[in-house]
Amino acid sequence: MNHYGEKLALPTIEEIIALISGSIHGVPTIVIMIIPFIVGLIIGFFIKKILKLVIIGIIIALIASYFGYINLTSTAMELKNLILTYGPEIFALVLGVLPLGLGFFVGLIIGFLLS
Repeated sequence: MNHYGEKLALPTIEEIIALISGSIHGVPTIVIMIIPFIVGLIIGFFIKKILKLVIIGIIIALIASYFGYINLTSTAMELKNLILTYGPEIFALVLGVLPLGLGFFVGLIIGFLLS
């Protein structure tokens, strides 16, 4: 029941199909639903590739530190400065993506797992 005392009814399958088969400003609803899914696939693919590069970079940094070519303390300070500079922007971007819906996150997971 809502705050007016009316019973809330779940939509039927026919109503859901009618909504999906409709259009928003002349664009079919299914197209609007597929776009976040495809964007999620692409971003998931790139996240996995970037994580591989980060792991390789960490291994190279540890080897270079072992042989004395770099100082991990100064590298950690530079990384901290990068996080403080760009972290809020990335966080805002992620929060801006959240309203895209379930299709985006399904695409993100599938893109991450299949790459």
